[in-house]
Amino acid sequence: MDFPFYKKTLLEPPEQSIELPPSRPTSEVRPETYIPDDALVDAVNVALLLGQPLLLTGEPGTGKTHLAYHVAWQFGLRVLKFETKSDHKSSDLFYIYDALRHFHAIQVAKEANNDQPAPNARDYLKYTAFGEAIILANKEEKVKQFLPTVFKHPGQKRSVVLIDEIDKAPRDFPNDILNEIEHNHFRVPELGTDEKIEVADENFKPIIILTSNSEKHLPAAFLRRCIYYNIPFPNENILSEIIQKRLTNIIKNEFAADAVKLFIELRNQLQEKPATAKLLNWLMLFTESSQYRYPDDLARTLSTLVTNTDDQEVALSIVEDWIKKLGNKNANN
Repeated sequence: MDFPFYKKTLLEPPEQSIELPPSRPTSEVRPETYIPDDALVDAVNVALLLGQPLLLTGEPGTGKTHLAYHVAWQFGLRVLKFETKSDHKSSDLFYIYDALRHFHAIQVAKEANNDQPAPNARDYLKYTAFGEAIILANKEEKVKQFLPTVFKHPGQKRSVVLIDEIDKAPRDFPNDILNEIEHNHFRVPELGTDEKIEVADENFKPIIILTSNSEKHLPAAFLRRCIYYNIPFPNENILSEIIQKRLTNIIKNEFAADAVKLFIELRNQLQEKPATAKLLNWLMLFTESSQYRYPDDLARTLSTLVTNTDDQEVALSIVEDWIKKLGNKNANN
């Protein structure tokens, strides 16, 4: 089925709705296509050997988040992801307790005035990324007393915990989780006990990967307990490798190498530098659609790459100069 392109004018609407084919996203996680640089490989191995969290920085599109999935893919593990928000508190990394629903259930039980036991607080818990990873690092019988009735323990497993964009968290968040991250334990006081839930077997210790966009400075005490690596933006050769892995049909198109050079030129001059995912989306327009041709329709596709109003005229000027250079080059050949 051909993609039904939107038209500037239409004489009359269709008699029935048009079924849109599935889109072709390039930003989905595909760990088998990830290409880490040598220094990043070393940083991962150092973190694994020392048993410390790996903190990654780098501009958007450098693969900070995708690394966690690549590590998990290599070791046959699964990723438990915690997407940090500005209103999170430290306990949210381990569990969320629905106090209001629990209170309501207790009131209902009291009003029923029967001999049924009071609702258990554990059934109003939801374990989040790090908490679930510590739970799964234990055999079910060891942690059964902490598990909600609906929790299905799949057996003792090791996990990769991805704490994404930790710099979005409140100021005290990183320091508040220092001991828990370092010693792989946490407590749930809502259960009426001070007993720790902890990793007893080092072989099942969670692998922790944190990402930061450097929007906020992280506390020094927290940084001292992390292995740190800043992922540089891919160079021209690495970008070409990424394209060949993510868009296999691009290899057949002669313009791919030229398009990468133009992309780098745009990154060098624009205020808001487009990320790798933008490049992949942009190339897809020319490789999987008959609507857009390279280089004739470059100007028409700039909305894929430009996300800043001030950059629009600059980008258009760069593209127009680029097309002229291509025309002169082709004429000379």
